[in-house]
Amino acid sequence: MTQDATQAALQKLIELVRDRGATLATAESLTGGLVGAALTDVPGISAIYRGGVIVYATDLKATLAGVPADLLADVGPVHPDTAAALASGVRERLGATYGLATTGVAGPDPQAGIEAGTVYVGAAGPAGVRVRKLSLTGDREAVRRGSVQGVFELAVEMVAEEPG
Repeated sequence: MTQDATQAALQKLIELVRDRGATLATAESLTGGLVGAALTDVPGISAIYRGGVIVYATDLKATLAGVPADLLADVGPVHPDTAAALASGVRERLGATYGLATTGVAGPDPQAGIEAGTVYVGAAGPAGVRVRKLSLTGDREAVRRGSVQGVFELAVEMVAEEPG
């Protein structure tokens, strides 16, 4: 996980989304706004970035991002289905073409029996939803930054493979 790789994925994502006349929205848990900050560091991003929600507390995943409360009760906040629901929910609630989501355990300690570095990133678009599990190493900052890179890379793959 490197800053250069993150920037490369970010630039490719912006190019793909712009070329399609599409928009992005973000729902972030463990990254606490790092995905949105990376996007808004780019001049002119307002043409494609609708906004984001930071849903650190589990209840906010339901009330703000649209994750079904029963899903959260059944599987918890760190789960592939939760990542999928976050991406889909923010896409719908913010009226974006694509929704990006991050959820996981940044560390240093495990959470509810889930090891630090366990992260799920999600991307939702017109053709469906994708989720990827990341098993990241390093300190809290490394896990959070790796999550940003991971969600951008997943989104690039999704957008690139969708019909133009």
